[in-house]
Amino acid sequence: MESKIHIYRAKSPIIATAIHDGHSIAPSLRSNMLLSEHERMREEDPYTAEIINFPVNRIVVDNSRFMVDLNRPRDRAIYRSPNDAWGLAVWATKLTQEQEEEILTFYDTFYLEVKKVLLDLIQSYGYFIVLDVHSYNHRRKDPYIEAISSENPEINIGTANNISKWRPIIDTFIDSLSKTTIDDHFPDVRENIKFKGGTFSNWICSQYSKFGCVLSVEFKKTFMDEWTGRVNISHLMDIQRALQASILPLETELKKLYQTASTDK
Repeated sequence: MESKIHIYRAKSPIIATAIHDGHSIAPSLRSNMLLSEHERMREEDPYTAEIINFPVNRIVVDNSRFMVDLNRPRDRAIYRSPNDAWGLAVWATKLTQEQEEEILTFYDTFYLEVKKVLLDLIQSYGYFIVLDVHSYNHRRKDPYIEAISSENPEINIGTANNISKWRPIIDTFIDSLSKTTIDDHFPDVRENIKFKGGTFSNWICSQYSKFGCVLSVEFKKTFMDEWTGRVNISHLMDIQRALQASILPLETELKKLYQTASTDK
């Protein structure tokens, strides 16, 4: 299977990822795919690669989550039944063992590549922050009915996998995003309401929590029509600018934490 993992390096301890941005299905699997382009896109995270398009380390995956979901455990990374995919039937016929092995090899390759980047940043800086960027539906059941806003913040920050050491980083990030203007208003930013952080976040934190944390950022799809795929460019660019504006406060807080830890030794 062709590699669809793009890694962009920068002189920064921060990594921004868009692991569900992709829409690509391997050519050998396309004829077996039941879902239309719009059905897939509605549950993917389109435009998240654009949201993280600023000068930090970036990891972008082109393959669709409907082929392999990198934010689920390995044994659930392939949507084998509608129960795995929001009630959607994904495959016309059951994938062969060879096809599943090829898909899971890609899954393993992704995690190996991420590990290399993390170890490099630990070697270079001693610490890191991962901005694990996603988007989520607020009109999933109907194109005209929005989900209840009290239960669906405009920006959900998933932090449950982090250790308490990183609380100042989390607070700095939430404070920074809350004070920016997105689509002519201050956004509703809340923590661990809709999502708390998936397998990707858990994997990083379980292995490297001493060195860094993961901020799983879920932007509600108010910046686009999730049923047609049309995006409001101005709104999208506001989100990008807001996220980019958080980088300097995060790097400053990260250095402070690291210096304090060094002094306490």
